[in-house]
Amino acid sequence: MPLDPARLRLGACPCLSGEQYTECCGRFHRGDADAPTAEQLMRSRYSAFVVLDGDYLLRTWHPDTRPAALNLDTDIEWRRLDILATHQGGPLDAEGTVEFAAHYRSDGERGVQRENSRFLRIDRRWYYVDGDAG
Repeated sequence: MPLDPARLRLGACPCLSGEQYTECCGRFHRGDADAPTAEQLMRSRYSAFVVLDGDYLLRTWHPDTRPAALNLDTDIEWRRLDILATHQGGPLDAEGTVEFAAHYRSDGERGVQRENSRFLRIDRRWYYVDGDAG
């Protein structure tokens, strides 16, 4: 069962930054701020999967690779995000990559989605472009 967004307002962010959701990824989801780095965008996109915020996922997806719609699987329980490596993707970079492992449960089974995601920064905003699953 996915996390209740109302409960997140009172708790830690799913991206495991150690911050409260409202002050971490919640501010990006609400549109109060843009993620300043590719890694922070990756973390906020992971959190959007946790809270089933498909609108945020589409807003932060590069227009050249963005799907017309998303169908988020409500049966997946995202458990933990591990950032394995980053290359560039800082506040002054134009591109970057983030390698991650997202741990989940589905139908009582544990799984891990690994990906090396590619990001582009356009007009001071980071966008997810695509990723190589591994």
